[in-house]
Amino acid sequence: MALIPATILTGFLGAGKTTLLNRILQEPHGHRLAVIENEFGEENIDNEILVQDSSEQIVEMNNGCICCTIRGDLVLALSSLQQKRAAGLLHFDHVIIETTGLSNPGPVAQTFFMDEEIATHFLLDAIITVADARHGMQQLDEHEEAQRQAGFADRILLSKTDLASSDEVQALTARLKRINPRAPISHVHMGQAPVADILDIRGFNLNEKLEIDADFLAADEAHAAHGHDHDHNHEHGDAECSDASHVHAGAGGHRDDIAAFAYRSSRPFDSARLDEFLGGLIQVYGPRLLRYKGVLLMDGADRKVLFQGVHQIMGTDIGAKWQENEPKLSKIVFIGKNLPRETFIQGLEQCLV
Repeated sequence: MALIPATILTGFLGAGKTTLLNRILQEPHGHRLAVIENEFGEENIDNEILVQDSSEQIVEMNNGCICCTIRGDLVLALSSLQQKRAAGLLHFDHVIIETTGLSNPGPVAQTFFMDEEIATHFLLDAIITVADARHGMQQLDEHEEAQRQAGFADRILLSKTDLASSDEVQALTARLKRINPRAPISHVHMGQAPVADILDIRGFNLNEKLEIDADFLAADEAHAAHGHDHDHNHEHGDAECSDASHVHAGAGGHRDDIAAFAYRSSRPFDSARLDEFLGGLIQVYGPRLLRYKGVLLMDGADRKVLFQGVHQIMGTDIGAKWQENEPKLSKIVFIGKNLPRETFIQGLEQCLV
């Protein structure tokens, strides 16, 4: 039986998560959704109540979507929905989980990998983060939760751009890209975002696409060319790395605890050395690693190796064959809190053949 895809919808207080969700629940998009919310506004509970007791409330919307308010553990909520679906009591093909504005999406994402029953029935499709263009800078300055929500994102939707100046929008966009260079950023007005940009995008799954914002890499390469001294030898001429935290502080005056850096090399990795290094890296720095993902060139392999993780949970898979006209290049991005970038870069280079 196919796994049920799940989307985590996050964003800071007032960013517009509920506005977006309400629009999705009312639009005739053809999806049958089950939505798990912490607080579901009374103004939307105007349809037939299917189930109601002290612990949960399930409401069916006009377009066939289901909204479920559950006070308790997420595992129990998902298990309950799955059991009702299997019994034919509820019908849905996708789950959306809306987190509270002050929450860290990391533990929610980990639920899909740490609980065997959930992993058997559900697949984490993507983490979608809504960011407030008017107040986003201040929120990133004052709240680590806002930085984490941006760092975990597979896609960022920028709301309230009509209430901010173009300079404010550009500055926030640049900052979000430096925090998370792999998440595409698009604008959303009053919840008006294409459903195709939110559901079934497979942003979290292992795949061969590793989008790293080109401006992020270009800015760092320019900064590296102006005398930033890496403590490792680049005589091989094909390894490149990025330090978002350094660039960010210099460019905008905002130093974020959550930041990203990327690594690229056309030299292949030694499999045994890389496995050992990554294993140790995750054991030591796992709690500070929000997201990491890579497409790897391995010595003697004609196929790509894909890997990604959340904190200490890492998954790997074998990708497609390298094509003859395709540049053979390892690309890795790490997003985390106060990560020792040089330790990571030096360790990766020691794993090259």
